[in-house]
Amino acid sequence: MKITTVEAIPLAIPYRRPFTFASGKVTAADHVLVRITTDDGLVGHGEAPPRPYTYGETAASIVAAVRDLFSPVLVGADPFARERIRADLARTVANNAARGAIDVALWDLVGQACGQPVHVLLGHAADDVRVAHMIGLGTPAEMVADAVEMSDEYGVDAFKVKVGRDLGHDLVAVRELRRELGDAVELYADANRGWDADTAIVAARRLDDLAVTMLEEPNPADDVLGRRRIVRESPIPIVGDESTITLGGVARSLLDGDSQSISVKVARTGFTDSAKIVGLCEGLGVTTMVGNQIDGMLGSVASTALGCGLRALAHHPVEVTNHLLMTDDVIAEPPVIAEGRAAARQAPGLGVTIDPDKLAHYRVDR
Repeated sequence: MKITTVEAIPLAIPYRRPFTFASGKVTAADHVLVRITTDDGLVGHGEAPPRPYTYGETAASIVAAVRDLFSPVLVGADPFARERIRADLARTVANNAARGAIDVALWDLVGQACGQPVHVLLGHAADDVRVAHMIGLGTPAEMVADAVEMSDEYGVDAFKVKVGRDLGHDLVAVRELRRELGDAVELYADANRGWDADTAIVAARRLDDLAVTMLEEPNPADDVLGRRRIVRESPIPIVGDESTITLGGVARSLLDGDSQSISVKVARTGFTDSAKIVGLCEGLGVTTMVGNQIDGMLGSVASTALGCGLRALAHHPVEVTNHLLMTDDVIAEPPVIAEGRAAARQAPGLGVTIDPDKLAHYRVDR
């Protein structure tokens, strides 16, 4: 089996409402669908959500990287030779979302060729996982309403709360969430590098009082000494996310004392490097969880597969709800969240079908 074509298709799908966090704001899913076809007629898919304020990638840069840099490497290659392909793609630095989507599409192809779902190929640790919902910045009332909707409609009982703006406002929002949702619900926080180190230390202590279990990316990642001081003084674990986007970066962060837990995202490290990061952390006794890059439906399906595939991830809530912000998508069968859980798809590969009419409607390159 050989790869014959590689496509990067830019999409634009509106959101029901904007999603805001300390480092940016999104109003539409300007994602890129990566489609890889083989000479056997199999088609694998991956989703690349660009986040220029975090990784520097845009939809245009992802399309260009896939078309001009990665496609010449991929065409003629065997999709099973993922390590060879990984080494070839690594000759181009950065472009994390583009490479992540390619890796996901390759695993989709391999799963189809083997007649097995991706989560089974990864290790089949579970058939479903507990779901976490990511709450964007807003007024305390808006943030509470978002959480209550997810709790009532989907049974979600774990929430990542965006913080990182004015500390007083953030604490009011978290306090209101705790009061409304009760003590049984898990709350953890993500500042998206929005505070300085001194503010983050105060915040961590106040968040601990509100039974918040973790704090993700509290300050700018290049403030290395400040981050280490936060880790030393925080009563709750500090999670590395956008500061730990490579296998080597994760190793350095953990060994240098910059992070105590790690968030992995299929959108930036695919299945291959995500599994390597999880294995590294498992060996070091470090907790890992599946994060969300404000993924669409395809990304949510992939994240669920990763969470169900690896034992170290299956124990923790997986962030797979933010596709619900979108008014539509190009996937024919939307992900299902019920009683606070998401199940891995049992069809070969990712088990997704692209709706050709929706793809034609939302693509912006024609």
